[in-house]
Amino acid sequence: MKNNEEQARSLFGISLSDRPKWQQFLICSSGFFFGYLVNGVCEEYVYNRLKFSYGWYFTFIQGWVYIGLIYLQGFTTKQMVNPWKTYVKLSAVLMGSHGLTKGSLAFLNYPAQLMFKSTKVLPVMVMGAFIPGLRRKYPPHEYVSALLLVAGLILFTLADANSSPNFSILGVVMVSGALIMDSFLGNFQEAIFTMNPETTQMEMLFCSTVVGLPFLIPPMLLTGELFTAWTSCYKHPYVYGVLVFEAMATFIGQVSVLSLIAIFGAATTAMITTARKAVTLLLSYLIFTKPLTEQHGTGLILISMGIVLKMIPENKPAPRPVPRVENRKNEEEEDEERRALV
Repeated sequence: MKNNEEQARSLFGISLSDRPKWQQFLICSSGFFFGYLVNGVCEEYVYNRLKFSYGWYFTFIQGWVYIGLIYLQGFTTKQMVNPWKTYVKLSAVLMGSHGLTKGSLAFLNYPAQLMFKSTKVLPVMVMGAFIPGLRRKYPPHEYVSALLLVAGLILFTLADANSSPNFSILGVVMVSGALIMDSFLGNFQEAIFTMNPETTQMEMLFCSTVVGLPFLIPPMLLTGELFTAWTSCYKHPYVYGVLVFEAMATFIGQVSVLSLIAIFGAATTAMITTARKAVTLLLSYLIFTKPLTEQHGTGLILISMGIVLKMIPENKPAPRPVPRVENRKNEEEEDEERRALV
C-alpha cells in the first residue's frame, strides 16, 4: 500500500506535493481559516440577527452550492476511484453532523456551541483507534496537548458565555450528537485517503454531498422545516444570497480541511480546527475592543501551551526489518480493512 503523503495533491490549482511540509500546512490552513471565519460571521447573522433556525434546510441549500462549485472545478464521476457505497456511511454522518450543528444554534448561543465543539479533538483521537485502516495510537504528549487546548478554549469561551448564557437541554443533546458524528467523520475520511491514496478532495466532497442530500429530506419533512423555511426565505429572498456566499466560503474551507486530513491526519486537523475557534474569539475581542479578563488570559496561556506541546517532534524508534511471512500477513490485514471500509 502506498503512503497517502506520496501522492500528488493540489488545492485549487496550487500544487502541494512538491512543497515542504510547512508550506503545505500554511496553504491548507489559510484556506481553512478564511472559509470558516466567513462561515462563522454568516451563521451569526442568519441565526442570531435574523432568527432563522433552519439547520437542515440551510445544509440542503449548501449541498447544492457545493455540487455546482465542484462541477465548475471540472470534476466528473468518471474520475472516481472509490465505489459509491464507500460514501454511504460517510454521507449519513456528514449530513447529520451539519444539520445538528446548525440546528443547535437555535437553542444555544454561539459561545455555548463553541464550547462543546471545541472538545472535538479528544473523541477524534479516541475514535482513531477503532477505525479499520487506521488503528491510530498517539503518544502521551499529544493527549496532554489536546487536553490543554480544549481546556484553554473552554475557559476562554465561558468567560464570554457568562455574560450572555443561552443553554438548553435539547441544544446540548444536538451538539453532543454532532460531536460524536464528527469524531467518526474525520477518521473515516482519513482511512479512505490512506487505503486508496488516489482519492481526491473533490471526489470525497462531491460523493459525500450527493449521497448525503437525500438523508436531509426525512428530517425536513418530519419536522415541517422544509415548508416553514421555504416560506420564511420566500418572504426574505436576500437570505439565499447570504447562504450562497456562506456556502462558497465554506467550500474553500472544506476542501482545505480535506487536504489537511489527507496530508496530516484527522487528529492534527481537529487540533487546527480547534485552534481556529480560539483565533475567531480572540479576533472578535480585538476588533470590537471587548475587555479581556484574567479568565481570558488563562485560557490563552493554556491554548498556547497545547500548541507548543503539539509541535514537539516525536522520537520514533528505527524500523526493524519485517520478515516476509509477517509482511504477507500485514498485507492480508490491510486487504481486510480495505474491504471493511466499503
